[in-house]
Amino acid sequence: MNFLGIDLTRIPKLGLSLDIVLPLLSVITMLLSTHISMKASGQQMQGSMKFMMLAMNLMFVWFCFTAPVGFCLYYTVGNICQIGQSFLTYKIYSPEKFKAQYEAELAAKKAAKPAAKKAKPAAKKAAPAPATEEPKLVVEEPKPVEQEPVQPKEEAPMEQPYVTPRRSIAFIGSECHPFVKTGGLGDVMYALPRELVKQNCDVRVILPRYACIPQEYQDKMVYRGEFYMDLGKTGRQYYVGIMEYVCDGVVYDFIDNQEFFSAGNPYISLVDDIPKYCYFSKAALAALNFMNWIPDIIHCHDWQAALVPVYLRTMFQDSPVGRAKTVLTIHNLRFQGIYNIPTLKYWTGLPSEVFEMGALKQGYEDANMLKGGLAYADRITTVSGTYAQEIQTSEYGEHLEGHLRYHNYKLRGIVNGIDYGMWNPETDPALAVNYGLGNVLEHKMENKLALQKELGLEQDEGKFVLGLISRLTNQKGLDLVSAVIPQVLDGNTQIVVLGTGDKVYEDTFRGYEDAYKGTFSACIQYDESRAHRIYAGADALLVPSRFEPCGLTQLNAMHYGTLPIVRETGGLKDTVEPYNTFSGEGNGFTFDRYESGLLLDAINRAKTLYFTNRYHWDEVVQRDMAKDVSWENSAKQYKDLYLELTQW
Repeated sequence: MNFLGIDLTRIPKLGLSLDIVLPLLSVITMLLSTHISMKASGQQMQGSMKFMMLAMNLMFVWFCFTAPVGFCLYYTVGNICQIGQSFLTYKIYSPEKFKAQYEAELAAKKAAKPAAKKAKPAAKKAAPAPATEEPKLVVEEPKPVEQEPVQPKEEAPMEQPYVTPRRSIAFIGSECHPFVKTGGLGDVMYALPRELVKQNCDVRVILPRYACIPQEYQDKMVYRGEFYMDLGKTGRQYYVGIMEYVCDGVVYDFIDNQEFFSAGNPYISLVDDIPKYCYFSKAALAALNFMNWIPDIIHCHDWQAALVPVYLRTMFQDSPVGRAKTVLTIHNLRFQGIYNIPTLKYWTGLPSEVFEMGALKQGYEDANMLKGGLAYADRITTVSGTYAQEIQTSEYGEHLEGHLRYHNYKLRGIVNGIDYGMWNPETDPALAVNYGLGNVLEHKMENKLALQKELGLEQDEGKFVLGLISRLTNQKGLDLVSAVIPQVLDGNTQIVVLGTGDKVYEDTFRGYEDAYKGTFSACIQYDESRAHRIYAGADALLVPSRFEPCGLTQLNAMHYGTLPIVRETGGLKDTVEPYNTFSGEGNGFTFDRYESGLLLDAINRAKTLYFTNRYHWDEVVQRDMAKDVSWENSAKQYKDLYLELTQW
């Protein structure tokens, strides 16, 4: 009997016949293999899938019982191997394990979301780290236990200081606080090198060893060496001694020669100063070669060091220091070092071509040391952006406007800052009461009362106290101040003047003190401690300059919570934004044209706000104290300039 090709009479012999046993084994192994494979992969048969598998199995049963025995044997062995492989797969990669791993990853992602949100602002602030790092860490590390400690470690390096390639800088100038100082140049020569050390720079400051340097610093100087050099057409060899002093990471090298630097003051007269600074400029370069310390940049300041770029590109061009680039900073264009050509030729020994019209020559008979430095320097800087533009005009150019316009491609302005170590109302030992941004409104009034008592003024915290701290010269707008004093002193206002200078202004202010006892104080002296107390005790500070390259007094005043009243010129315009009555914006009071009436108007606007709207006045005080006027940003700009010049 046959059914679908099967001889049913052979069924009793199933256990003995290979052509029955092998097809059955093939069918059984095929079914097991299919079941275990699907189990291992986590699939389940549903609906039409089950029907199709049943139909395929029936067809396979029919095929096995009609196929040759050899084929059934081969297929059975293959199915047994497949069963073994599927079994191992199921044991190692079971769906339960995949499910557990998936759930762990999901939990890790949920736990990482809050941390990622918190880290997002820090990532925006810090540019060095790529923004895609944190998501990668979350995906690659599914274990939440390991992720949480990783997140803070990623944030820590984001708060890195400003780091750029290292450069060596030699500062050459005629004064530097605390050794010798007559003006703003001394502050810059002190504060900028210290800040550049923090900007990854190796800095030396080269100065004359004046006899007026305080003995406490003279005693700390260390002998570094000595040599002799020729100077111009004098036919002599001049002694050059090097004394060294190190402070706060800055190396100070003092050029020692008693013949030139034995006077009590750094500046005497042009007759004495021209030979002195011709010698100093050449000795500074020779000292760098002698010490075998070759800087990347030589940064010179004002006319006293303006011959350094000229010497460098002529007499020192083939020496080791000749590879350095030069920057010349103009702190005040009014002072240029002008003298007759024969005298400068005698003291410098420079070749005749540098005394042509495009370099040192000015007019028919004179040589201008600053003009020569501007021509030979690789870059020229001024101490504010507005002043850099002003000096290219006839009003402010001091007869060098055409020369500066010719070299304007290498001219730029960088505003000065103040040293928070020296100027900080929270730690200033000179103040009656220290204060900061949080308590300025309470403690500044106490400093006002202490200042009034010190200077013999009427002690009344309701008075409006105006301060003036300045060299008493025509540049500072003192003719405007003296013209408006009678109108300003209205019974509610007091004025304090501190400084020395031209006799006409000293006598004028002494006269006002006699006429307005208890209301006007004239301190005709240089007293830095008292200057600190005026910044802290005054309500406003006058800086009505005719021109002002940068100005540090308005920056000091703002940092001490004293509002500046300034003329819109040079650095004053760059640092003081006029107060807007309608929007409340601004940080001081300004006027534009050089007129006494406009100065009086600016003072009256300040007094009106002070007496009628103290709330807004106090807002401006706090805004000024919060403003960053430190050297950090300025030093970054100088560092960028140095890197621009030394791209190797």
